[in-house]
Amino acid sequence: MRFVPAAKVRTFWIREDGQDMLEYALMAGFLAVLAAASIPAAVDSVSRAFAAIVAVLNSVAGTIS
Repeated sequence: MRFVPAAKVRTFWIREDGQDMLEYALMAGFLAVLAAASIPAAVDSVSRAFAAIVAVLNSVAGTIS
């Protein structure tokens, strides 16, 4: 095993080059989980809205024919 000088370890510990990349990755992961959790509720809401539109269109079509 190779010896790593303390100065190199200190430089590695202090540098913040990859910090932004990690923060963006965490934020993207959080948004993905949030989107996956909210999709079922949105599907139900959109389904009810389309059902209401179909009901109105069917009633209008029934009066025209």
